Amino acid sequence: MNDASTAVPAAEDEARQFRRTLAMFATGVAVITAPRDDGPPIGITVASFNSVSLAPPLVLFSVDRRCLSLDDLCAAGRYTVNVLDESQRDTSNRFATARGNKWDGVSFEGEGIGRLPGALAAFECEPYAQHDGGDHVIFIGRVVRHAARHDGRPLIFFGGQYRSLDTTPVAA
Repeated sequence: MNDASTAVPAAEDEARQFRRTLAMFATGVAVITAPRDDGPPIGITVASFNSVSLAPPLVLFSVDRRCLSLDDLCAAGRYTVNVLDESQRDTSNRFATARGNKWDGVSFEGEGIGRLPGALAAFECEPYAQHDGGDHVIFIGRVVRHAARHDGRPLIFFGGQYRSLDTTPVAA
């Protein structure tokens, strides 16, 4: 690494600096949806989605413990991970907040539960495991159904901002 490394800063700045360093890793953006026993469905934006295993098919994401929907998500019998298209910044922002009625004008499509229209991919999951992840809960889901579009580009989050993917291959 050519850039100067920063020693661990004072305790009051540590979380902020750590977050800024983590922001140097580009991620896709997904919305987790799940039914609720009473009330509107769960819908939250995450940037912590990852594949775990092909056999069995497992994926993971993590949710901040301060999330108001966390208890309902922990109890959900199924949930869907919707990988957002670059045109879905508004969808990401809508489900990143606890304020307002985020479901106004939003419907689901296809078979199963919780597939958002326009998503690049959707993974319908049954809970497989939940783990302590410090200030987050790590969810591992067993994929029971999946679908993808191959005509779009993913919404990317990098450096604290939404980005678009340049599909030009990197020269060898």
